[in-house]
Order: sequence, then C-alpha cells, then structure tokens
Amino acid sequence: MDEGLAELLYRVVMLMGDAARRRSGPDRRLSPSQLRLLGTLEEIQPATQHRLAEALALSDPAVSRALRPLEAEGYVAVDVDPAHRRRRLVTLTPAGQAAFLAEGKPLEEEFRAALLAAGFPYEQYLADTHRLAALLTPAPPRRAAGAREAEPE
Repeated sequence: MDEGLAELLYRVVMLMGDAARRRSGPDRRLSPSQLRLLGTLEEIQPATQHRLAEALALSDPAVSRALRPLEAEGYVAVDVDPAHRRRRLVTLTPAGQAAFLAEGKPLEEEFRAALLAAGFPYEQYLADTHRLAALLTPAPPRRAAGAREAEPE
C-alpha cells in the first residue's frame, strides 16, 4: 500500500517520539513532551496559554494539564495577564531554562548529529518542513469592521 504524505509524516513523528523516549532514559526528570513544551516556551515567552497551545498544535485544555506539573516543579510560572485578567501568561523560570538546556538541547543535537551522520539532508528537510507548516497553518479569521475580537485564555 502506498502511504500518502500525511501518513508518512505522522509515522515519522511517532518514530521520533519513540527514539526520544528511548534516548531520554530513566534518569531524566522530564518527558520528551515536557521538553518540547519548555523548548517552545523558550522561543515565544512570555506567551498566553492560548498562544502556547497554538504553537504546540494542542488544545487549550491539553496545555493547561501539561503546565500543572511543570508549574508545581518550578519550571514554568503561570500568572494572570495584567493587561487582560482572563488570560494567563506563561514564562520559563530559571529552573525550567536550566532543565531544557540540560536535557532538551542535547537531545535535539543528538538527533541532528545522527541524521547528518547518516547522510540525511537535515537543513533542507528542516527548511521544507517549516515551509509546509506555514502553508498548512490556517489564517486567522477575519473580523467584521467594528466587531470586537474575542480574547482567548
């Protein structure tokens, strides 16, 4: 059976997740999913919880659940946005930054090095994947003139 692009991309993501779990080992405190969240937050912080959900391609409730243990361990701070009291701002704490640099960055570099050593065109694939993600990202809905924009959490 010939696999389509979506099926192949899904399979690659699952295989990379499995490889990350194998490499992270039992001595790691954070799961690959938690490291991904911290790494994404490092790039876009401070971010509303909704913006973080969009960046991770997860639902708002899923991100809320994922943040709880990270906040309890002191890796992230979740505070009320003073500009809009219904939104929550998420920032990486120094402990979260250190954990990501100690566990997440080496894992990213290990993947990159392994792919390059195997002759995989890593930089080209990365650029093409960014382009594909941009093409598939839906445009924000257009507001009617004079309409107020709903403020997600």
